[in-house]
Amino acid sequence: MQPAAAFFRESGAGPGVVCLHSNASSSGQWRGLMDLLAPRFHILAADTYGAGKSPPWPRDRKVSLRDEVALLEPVFARAGDSFSLVGHSYGGGIALIGALVHRHRLRAMALYEPTLFAVVEQESRSPNDVDGIRNCVATSVAALGAGDATGAARCFIDFWMGAGSFDRMPERVQAATAESVRNIQGWKDVLFDEPTSLEAFAGLDVPVLLMVGSKSPLSSRAVAQRLTRVLPRVEVVELPGLGHMGPVTHPETVNDVVCRFLGQG
Repeated sequence: MQPAAAFFRESGAGPGVVCLHSNASSSGQWRGLMDLLAPRFHILAADTYGAGKSPPWPRDRKVSLRDEVALLEPVFARAGDSFSLVGHSYGGGIALIGALVHRHRLRAMALYEPTLFAVVEQESRSPNDVDGIRNCVATSVAALGAGDATGAARCFIDFWMGAGSFDRMPERVQAATAESVRNIQGWKDVLFDEPTSLEAFAGLDVPVLLMVGSKSPLSSRAVAQRLTRVLPRVEVVELPGLGHMGPVTHPETVNDVVCRFLGQG
């Protein structure tokens, strides 16, 4: 039996760039960025476990970020001998571990609020700066247990995007989101239980763009604060008026910053 492999979109030619999406999303969130980068770069945007056209979330075992990286190995191979990473939220967490695995091939990395909550958990157990998302997940899991997938999705989306955000979504997007958040406990376990220490990222001696939104919750901003301490060549950019889902709600703004950063190399 062949190992599971991720679905990915591909365009352009030149240095490789691998793009990884947030939870409750898919590789489609990077279409605009792909169009902008394709004239100069070879872009590959992949679906993670349980997203888009990639294999479903494994139910027979606990998933880790290294499992997500393993799923993406054919994508990394196709990206060439030297490539950059772009990651948002959960995809940013995968990008960080992928960067460690492929550090000798890594050219640069652009991250929008990677949600590697473990680096906060390792510093101090609850109560701490990631209690907001911890409590949100607990509420969503309780809703799922009661058969209310819509309520679970509403809690999750409104936490990241503000009260009322879920109800303003088109019905088809609500339905897709309600289906995707069935993996929410798995996402939480992946991001809270990752064993890699914060200090491990001090070994990533490549340019890193770390973007944060001025309106984002403490849970994601706290991770960015910890990473800023250790990444040796990090540039932090705060985007006024944007929240955690900035790459989805304001793609033009975020994509412009990413393009300028990648174009410097």
